Parts: sequence; structure tokens; C-alpha cells
Amino acid sequence: MQIRKPIPVEDAVKLVMEHRLLGEEERVSLIESDNRRLAEPIIATNDVPSFDKSPYDGFAFRAKDTKDADSDNPVTFEIVEHIGAGILPDKEIKTGQATRIMTGAQIPVGADCVAMLENCNTYEENDKVYMTLTHKMKKNQNIIETGSEVRKGDVLVEEGTLINPGVKAVMATFGYSEVSVVKKPIVGILATGTELLEVDEPLEPGKIRNSNAYMVASQVKRAGGDYIYYGKLADEFNPSMEMVQKALSQVDFLITTGGVSVGDFDLLPDIYKELGADVLFNKIAMRPGSVTTVAILDNKLLFGLSGNPSACYVGFELFARPIIQYNLYNKNPYLTRTKAKMAMDFPKANPFTRFVRTYVTYDSDGDLRVHLAGKDKSNVVSSLAHSTSLMVLPGGTEEYRSGDLVDVLLLNEFEGQANF
Repeated sequence: MQIRKPIPVEDAVKLVMEHRLLGEEERVSLIESDNRRLAEPIIATNDVPSFDKSPYDGFAFRAKDTKDADSDNPVTFEIVEHIGAGILPDKEIKTGQATRIMTGAQIPVGADCVAMLENCNTYEENDKVYMTLTHKMKKNQNIIETGSEVRKGDVLVEEGTLINPGVKAVMATFGYSEVSVVKKPIVGILATGTELLEVDEPLEPGKIRNSNAYMVASQVKRAGGDYIYYGKLADEFNPSMEMVQKALSQVDFLITTGGVSVGDFDLLPDIYKELGADVLFNKIAMRPGSVTTVAILDNKLLFGLSGNPSACYVGFELFARPIIQYNLYNKNPYLTRTKAKMAMDFPKANPFTRFVRTYVTYDSDGDLRVHLAGKDKSNVVSSLAHSTSLMVLPGGTEEYRSGDLVDVLLLNEFEGQANF
């Protein structure tokens, strides 16, 4: 029997990330770009605003015409034009003249300030309209100047940013009908084990349904990738070897579930050897998922995850997810780590670093609380349905009590953090 020496989780993550690669680019239409990551920065193609405009409904005129205005000496302007948003002014403003202007409309030539409508009085006389004002105005007062929000050439959104509704609004504003995004990496998924049944098959004695493949496929999608499910591998070397070779020729990464221990029917170690793959590690000082194995072949990573559902789940989030996120140009590829108070006792000792399926809430004081999502066993599936976080208990620690402060990895945070 092969003796495996466990390595620390942090070392395992580092070894995997030494083989990280950036993904390729492709062009997609603006309408189809949701939840993709930018492969290029979004740069302003024009000033915003592209003209001086009014922030209010009111009157535009020359500020110097009000230098002597006060309550005892109101100044009078002749209204020479009325312009709304989207309508170009036609007349240049001269001494003693003003333009009735709507919010967002372009400031006419000659005018350099805007008085709000409620601060002005208007009247008609001899078929003309006049406006009076009783206070002084300053040059550029109440004018949104050209380029005051954005200057042409400014970087508005960095590459690697996840495209959300706000990013789409920016792209549309600056005429990006198409955009360069990162191609979704293709992840191959293979489940091992003669004991596995597909989801639509009736249970048989000694058999279990294949939950891992569907779970991992969903994790791949959540991480931003696409997947190809190649089905189940029986516990036979030659057919399994052929299927692994076929998958490797078609995908960017390969994930297998099960078959990475040292039992008589665990074939993945021999397959790695036959392929000539370099095994980065085959045992980690962690619970669950200590048998998680990662190998590299021709710049393609092969993730051998545990057959136990919870161990498989944790292994993906710690090792495969950050690789996919980095491939997608995310500068923060790791799960977000934060502090939370325990909402329960956890009496187990932790000889190795333990990742516990949990969920988080906020208490009445606004503090983050972490709760067990269910039974803490590596073969348990039910707790995964309620897990929104992984509580991290360092190796070499003893029991924890309610109220203790612990590290928590958040599973549903899209942006993550730069370091593990």
C-alpha cells in the first residue's frame, strides 16, 4: 500500500495556482454579455456630458448681467428662445437676453449660468415674454460642464470585471454594441465507481445515485465555466484510461470524482502514472477531502476529487474554483474570507484543518453568526443544500464554543479576494 504524506491546505492551493492560465477572448453582443467577464477595459469614447447642460428647469443667461441685481433692483431679461432636452439651441444669448431651458438641455452660446425656475418671475408685455431676477449669479453656476463626469479616454471598467446591469449601462452609453469577454473554460466531469446509478435509475442493493457529477456541474457553472459530462467510469482500467484520454483532448480542465484513494478499485493513481501526468499532491491535511489529488499534463490540470459528496464539494471550492476564476481574469479568484461568531458548540477536535458546511446570518447586533448546515460527515449530502459558507477550523485545535470567533469562507460571493 502506498503511504501518502499530507501537505498543508495552503501549500496545496499554492501548488495548483502555480499552473494557472488566463483564458482566451471572444466577442459577444452587448445583449448577450450578462455575467461574462471582460477581457478588455471599457474606455470612454466621448466626454460625459458631451456638452454643457442644465441640471434644472429654469433660464440660461449671462451671469455678468446680474452684477447689480438685488431685491430692490431686480434685473429683467427678454426670453428669446425655449429649448427642451435633446433640442439644440438656435440663438446666441446677448446682453439682457435669456433662454427658457429644461433639465438636461444644452446651454446656448453666450449663456454661462442657469437660474432655477422657482427663483424667477415671468410676465408678458407687447407680445414678448420677460423674466426678472432679484439676486446675483456667478459664471458657471448651475451648469453641468462638458466632461465633468467622464473624459474621453478614461478607463471606466477594468478588465476581469463581471458584467452586471450597471456595467451594461456604461457599455451602452459609450457605444459598445459588442464587447470582448473571456471564453468560458470547458471543464470535463467524470464520475468513477461501479456502485453509481444515474439519477433516473431505481435504487438497487449496494448502489447509490450519482450526485457528485450533478453537484460539480453546478459548481462549475457557478464559478463561471461550462462543462461536458462524460458519464460514469466503471472500475476497469482500460476503458477508464481511454475515456480520460478522450476527455483531456476536448476540455481545458478535467474533474473526476472518486477513485483517488488507495483501494483495490481506485484507478486514478494508475491512470495518472500511465498518462505521464505530474502529480502535484495526493493527500492534504484537511477534513473532509484529505485524498484530494491534483495532477498536471500538458498544461491541463486534472482534479481528482473525493467520492464522498461533501469532500468532493469542498475540494472543488478550494482548488478548482480559483483556477476557473483566474482563467476568467478575476483578480480576486479565492473565496471571500471573513470572521463570524459561532452560533453553536462544535466539540470535535481538529487534527487537520477542517472545513465545516455552514450558513451565516446576522444577529440583532449586526454581527455575523455561523451555523451548522447539518451533520458534519464527509459522506453527508443533505447539509450541502443549506450551505452558504465553509467554517474554517485550523488543524491542532480543540473544541469550539458558541460565541467563539472563527474564519468563514463565503460561497456565494462573486468577486472573492486576492489571497487564500
